[in-house]
Amino acid sequence: MNTKKELEHSPKTAWEVYASQEERQAMHELAERYMQFISHCKTEWETVAEAEKMLRNAGFGDDYASGMVVRTFKGKTLFAVRRGRRPLAEGFRLIAAHADSPRVDFKQHPLYEDAAVAQAKTHYYGGLRKYQWFSIPLALHGHVVKESGETIPLVLGERDDEPVFAIADLLPHLAQKQVTQKLSEAFPAEKMNIILGHQPLDKTGNDEEIKNPIKQHVLRLLDERFGIREEDLYSAEIHAVPAGPARYVGLDKAMIGGYGQDDRVCVFLGLEALIEQAGVGGVPEYTQCLIIWDKEEIGSEGATGAKSRFFEYCVEDMLVHWEPATRLSKVMLASKAISADVHGAFDPDYQDLHEKLNSAFLGSGPTFTKFTGSRGKYEANDAHPAYIAWLRQILNKAGVPWQMAELGKVDLGGGGTVAMYLGNYGMDVIDCGPSMLAMHSPFELTSVADIYASSRAFKVFFEN
Repeated sequence: MNTKKELEHSPKTAWEVYASQEERQAMHELAERYMQFISHCKTEWETVAEAEKMLRNAGFGDDYASGMVVRTFKGKTLFAVRRGRRPLAEGFRLIAAHADSPRVDFKQHPLYEDAAVAQAKTHYYGGLRKYQWFSIPLALHGHVVKESGETIPLVLGERDDEPVFAIADLLPHLAQKQVTQKLSEAFPAEKMNIILGHQPLDKTGNDEEIKNPIKQHVLRLLDERFGIREEDLYSAEIHAVPAGPARYVGLDKAMIGGYGQDDRVCVFLGLEALIEQAGVGGVPEYTQCLIIWDKEEIGSEGATGAKSRFFEYCVEDMLVHWEPATRLSKVMLASKAISADVHGAFDPDYQDLHEKLNSAFLGSGPTFTKFTGSRGKYEANDAHPAYIAWLRQILNKAGVPWQMAELGKVDLGGGGTVAMYLGNYGMDVIDCGPSMLAMHSPFELTSVADIYASSRAFKVFFEN
């Protein structure tokens, strides 16, 4: 008969599990690599490009005969696969993450001048809180496709010798009305205009009076730096993101603060897991897959989101090259997946919004979310108990700490991920990833211990 101590669940934190000097050293080496990754990869374009580079350097390529393949689509989504010993008919192991994050996008006709300032009109992307984007340093990331088809990458505001950009906030002396408004009404999206310049273009020689001289100066600078003109902005995607690198937070350097950790932390950890497995050599038991999607923050729509057929086409191509007699349905129904996405951590300052017994805590390892959705589990994936039991077994055997939670109180919280789109194929899938504070803000906070434990969890999942 089990003792009382054995009957009660008393998990250890990641700090307790990984307490050795060697583990702590590995933890901070991983954190350093991760901070470099998210400091450089601030858009889905940059993330997919860096991911492809990492995978190709690790031996992934275009030839299915090699057993290690990487494919990208429109520069925004990526699929990588490493063939296993078992037939595809017995399923594969899949980690799925997304590369997009909330941000502020240039409108297609953005540039204008008013009140001695040149600005860019914007349209925000994803579930951000608008007030958080006022009066912080912003950098511009994106690319411009010229009429010739040439693509011009654009990054401004990241180097110390470059200017940054900003959305000016209203001074408190004139904000008496604003402070009485609902938060949803106090910061209209049409006032989220980015300051680009202030100095007018100098007249030379016998030039006539220049119309919109500050805007003209901005255009001149863009032409000199990137060789682009105003019409090129119609075929461009330019994003305003928080400027500067990710940083350690706290005297103990136990947390990481930075933009876009939702969900690039899982992108990075999924990449590391697949690449490390490939580096071990040999052939894995089951085929290992990684997909990085776009558009999760706006419902996974479009050609590069999880609702597209790109993933399905990739699996079909695997079957054509490796197992043509097997039906797609048989593979999908037999597969196991992790929807690698972050979870909201229990917030010490807003405890009333959480149900403490079913909350995720920083430092307690990756968080499994059995069901997503909101208020009655609408639009939810709901993982099957047998799959959860299997995950418990492999992680407990490997000594990886983990936790299980839901996002906020039932009538207050909730959210969606890509899990339901994988669930539509009939495969086993559950959400799993580090928890974080200040999710969707310009400066999200994660625990280095959770990042390390999540890395271990993803590798154990691929191995089993």
